[in-house]
Amino acid sequence: QLRLVESGGGLVQPGGSLRLSCAASGFNLNSYYAVAWFRQAPGKEREEVSCTSAGSGLTVYSDSVKGRFTASRDNAKNTVYLHINDLKPEDTATYYCAAPTRIMLATSACPINSGYLTLWGQGTLVTVSS
Repeated sequence: QLRLVESGGGLVQPGGSLRLSCAASGFNLNSYYAVAWFRQAPGKEREEVSCTSAGSGLTVYSDSVKGRFTASRDNAKNTVYLHINDLKPEDTATYYCAAPTRIMLATSACPINSGYLTLWGQGTLVTVSS
């Protein structure tokens, strides 16, 4: 079974940092699949914050998080990470990772067609509050 599991969220004060993890099972993240991080706050639409390409590991960030968020891969652990620095209250959201794992929709390089993101994790909640 293909699966993504996010972890690492929690309650953090403004200015703090977190590292979110997205662990894959049932497939190799770096074999052919780019992976994207999204966030969604209650009452708001989901927002893509980063997209990391397979192979190169290069990441594209949204303007709203550029300079504070850093994505990376650990191929040995089949895991991708999102390190968040200088957390702000507006970063409060549930964070999800997603990948285009259907055979005919597999994508290795960013950007990923939004309709191709067919595998999602359950999400991890980040709350930024003093």
